[in-house]
Amino acid sequence: MTPSELLSFLRANKWAVQASVTPNGTPQAAVIGFVVTDDFELVFDTLDSTRKARNLRSNSAVAFVIGGLVDGERSTVQYEGRVDEPRGLELDRLRELHFARFPEGRARLAWPGLIHLRVRPTWIRFSDFSCEPPRTVEFDVGLLVRPA
Repeated sequence: MTPSELLSFLRANKWAVQASVTPNGTPQAAVIGFVVTDDFELVFDTLDSTRKARNLRSNSAVAFVIGGLVDGERSTVQYEGRVDEPRGLELDRLRELHFARFPEGRARLAWPGLIHLRVRPTWIRFSDFSCEPPRTVEFDVGLLVRPA
């Protein structure tokens, strides 16, 4: 699995299970819709009143499982990273990427408290359970480069 193949796999998926930790240490998970940038950043929207938003503002560590959500799908990505809330031109750029995949997201801008979060990866593992033995590939996120 190359970085380009990883990026293709991530982009072939639209939904992920996102996990964070509450300020008192309790786990919390939610399904989110996401897009991925050329730099392997995940971008999603949520309301600032949600548990995930409150958790991530308190502790920026986040984890995702991507893939394996459809019957018969046997490949997944485990993705860990750190969240931030982009502002200004960077926010505009990331929103446009999000709207390209989720056009209905533009209408959600009218919702009070809607925010867009960006996740920069700290650890990524691809697993393919369709072969014997199963194949896993861990990526050194420091070496992930923008595909040519």
